[in-house]
Amino acid sequence: MVRVKICGITDVEDALVAARYGADALGFVFYPKSPRYITPDRAARIIREIPPFVAAVGVFVDPTPEELERVIERCPLDYVQLHGAETPEFCRKVRHQLGKKVIKAFRIKDESSLE
Repeated sequence: MVRVKICGITDVEDALVAARYGADALGFVFYPKSPRYITPDRAARIIREIPPFVAAVGVFVDPTPEELERVIERCPLDYVQLHGAETPEFCRKVRHQLGKKVIKAFRIKDESSLE
């Protein structure tokens, strides 16, 4: 099964177009150094407008537990996507303590990274 996530959503219009064309999930980047960064309050306003069958994914890079909690309190996310050097233990903690499904991104330099 293939699922499609459109990442870097920053406005309602883009979110609705992505949903209309079949996106299964929309990604909201909470990494301040990203040009696609969005505040939790703005993301929450957009998420309230998207259809219920479209998942909201918060994208983070090496967040602190406090940062995750602060965003999750203000923004109704279905998933947390982690793009930094987060450990498996940290990912499990997010899932169990914050009650969110976790997507972990891995960096692969070359074929030897897969071993």
